[in-house]
Amino acid sequence: MLKVENLSFSYDGKNKILNKVSLDLNPGEILGLMAPSGYGKSTLGKLMAGYIKAQRGSVRVDGQDINDLRGFLPVQMVHQAPEKNVNIRWKVDKILNEGWNVDRDIKEKFGIEDSFLNKFPTELSGGELQRICLARVLANKTKYLIADEVTTMLDSISQAQICHLLLHFAKKHQIGILFISHNKALVDAIADRVIDLKEINQI
Repeated sequence: MLKVENLSFSYDGKNKILNKVSLDLNPGEILGLMAPSGYGKSTLGKLMAGYIKAQRGSVRVDGQDINDLRGFLPVQMVHQAPEKNVNIRWKVDKILNEGWNVDRDIKEKFGIEDSFLNKFPTELSGGELQRICLARVLANKTKYLIADEVTTMLDSISQAQICHLLLHFAKKHQIGILFISHNKALVDAIADRVIDLKEINQI
């Protein structure tokens, strides 16, 4: 379980963005997290992925404090703008295999064609690049994924494809997914349960 307990965070040390936030994400579950822009959804995602450290409270990954983990982190995160997830000076083959070798089965599931591998990210569509970003983090050791508005910049067809892939990996590979979005219809369609950050954030 990815467990958040009484998490509080402020960028300036004064004005809290998050205050005493608690939630659980179970293996194989898609948990929808909703709130309007500016309510701290992305900040919470970064805290849960270990990108930043909270002033108070804890994030525990299967019982271990996320700040005590070393080496490969079983919590991965993908953002809404795929070009910000990659080095645009690298070709796709290098991007995919930066941390580990992405096997052919995952490439096929994400529709990553061999012709993509020798291209730069700017030569791909937003949907193609987002599938590459997801494929490269869904390794065998990944247990939890923070998906932060990963479909926001995409057309409706690409949105449906991404959601289908997330459902597949959540249910077949028991990966817990925090699906962050402000799109209620999309969250209702994909999530096993939904949390409104405004209701659990004690600001």
